Amino acid sequence: MLDVGGQTWSGGAAFVEGGFCAVEDAKISVLDLGVTRSDCTYDVAHVWRGRFYRLDDHLDRFFAGMSALRLDPGYGRIELEQILHSCVSRAGLRDAYVSMTCTRGRMPLGSRDLRTAHHTFYCFALPFVWINTPEKQTQGGSLWISSIPRIPPESVDSRVKNYHWLDLDRAQLDAYGHGADLVVLRDASGAITEGPGYNIFAYWDGAWHTPSHGVLAGITRRSVIELVEESDTRIEQGPVSAEQLRGASEVLVTSTAGGVMPVTTIDGQPVGSGEPGQISEDLRRRYWARHRDPAWSTPVRYAANHADPQSPAGEDSSP
Repeated sequence: MLDVGGQTWSGGAAFVEGGFCAVEDAKISVLDLGVTRSDCTYDVAHVWRGRFYRLDDHLDRFFAGMSALRLDPGYGRIELEQILHSCVSRAGLRDAYVSMTCTRGRMPLGSRDLRTAHHTFYCFALPFVWINTPEKQTQGGSLWISSIPRIPPESVDSRVKNYHWLDLDRAQLDAYGHGADLVVLRDASGAITEGPGYNIFAYWDGAWHTPSHGVLAGITRRSVIELVEESDTRIEQGPVSAEQLRGASEVLVTSTAGGVMPVTTIDGQPVGSGEPGQISEDLRRRYWARHRDPAWSTPVRYAANHADPQSPAGEDSSP
C-alpha cells in the first residue's frame, strides 16, 4: 500500500524509484533508454480547481501506449492513479500539470538485449503549464505553418504519446524566428498534422475540420469534437491543406496545457477578422465549464495532513 501522507513540496512533487520527492530532486539514470533512445511513452493530465479532468481517459491512453511499446510500469492502474493523486496532494496544488512516463529503463551493463531492461516509471505534478496564457488566449495566438515535415506515423506511431520531438522543436524555433508563438507541421503530402503538444481545428463553410492522420488523438481534441457535436455543428475529421487552414474563418488549437486556444494570425496574416471568433470563444467557455461537471472530472484526494487548498467561495471554473 502506497504512503499518501508525508512531506509536502509546494514547487512540485514527483514519484520516482518507488518514492516521493521534491520535483527538483527527481532523477533517473543517464543510461536509461528513455534518455539515450527516447524509448518511452508518457501522458499528461491536468487538475483545475482541485479536480482532475478526464483522468480515466488519460490513464486509458497511457496504458494503451505502454501496451503498444511492451512496457510495464510495475504498478496496476488503481495504484498508479493513487500515485498521481498523491503527487498533486503533496504539492498542495489546485491547478496542476500532471505528467506520467514509463521508459524502457536500463539494461544490465554489457547487454544490448532490450528484453533484459528493467523498466522505469516516474511522474510529477507542477503548477499548471500554459502553451498560451489566458491573457494571450483573449487576443489569439499567432501560428506558423512549418516547412519541416512531421515524422511519419508509419515510423513512429503518433497515437502513442512519445518524446520524438526533434521535428517539433526545430519547427517551433523556426516559428519563433518568424514572430509566431505556435507552429503546425505538415506530412509528406503537404497536409496539416499537429503542433508540439496540440491538435488543430479550422472552421469554414459551416463546419469544423481537424486532421485525423499523423496526429495524437488528444483528450482535449476529443472534448472539442464532443462539444461541436452537442451544438449540432458539423465536424469533419480528415485531410486539411495549408490553403484551407489559411482561408478558414476561425482556427484554434487544443491541448491539456491550455485547453481551447484561438488562433488569430497564420503566417503573419489575420484569420477571419483577426480576433478570436465567437464560435471558438463559445467552445472555450463550454470546455472549461465541463471541469465542474462530475461526469468529466474527479476531485483530487488531498491527504488530511497536506495543505488544504480549498476553493474560494463562488470561484469560476474558467481561467
